[in-house]
Amino acid sequence: MKTTNEITQWGTRSVSFWLTLLLAAGIIFVGARFIVDPAAGATGFSIPFSNTADYAYGRIKGIRDIFSGLVLLPLLWLRMRKAVAYVFTTAIIVPATDFLIVLTTNGPGDVTHMLIHGGTALFMVFVSVLLFRRKE
Repeated sequence: MKTTNEITQWGTRSVSFWLTLLLAAGIIFVGARFIVDPAAGATGFSIPFSNTADYAYGRIKGIRDIFSGLVLLPLLWLRMRKAVAYVFTTAIIVPATDFLIVLTTNGPGDVTHMLIHGGTALFMVFVSVLLFRRKE
């Protein structure tokens, strides 16, 4: 993988560009929510905190989510499709693991949140395929 910026036609006219940007913005929002209101973030994730002492962990998760989204923005700005593809594809581990955490913590009855995390992982697989394709 080259680390230099190669000017390509890929960019704002590409579906994969916008879907990647949408997911990056979404995870930045989720992270900001964890920092601003950790209890709401944890409830939205589906594993609410048992007391306010847990808020620090929500904020820790929040900054990591924000980083996960921000890391893609310069690559998108520079139109580095291959770098975006590799970083984005590697990041699929996050919603996939979140799915497993919800399953093991809440059991198979928490279908709504498992669908959110699992659906995100599957959607990211779809976007990754688009990113690695030569033409859209």
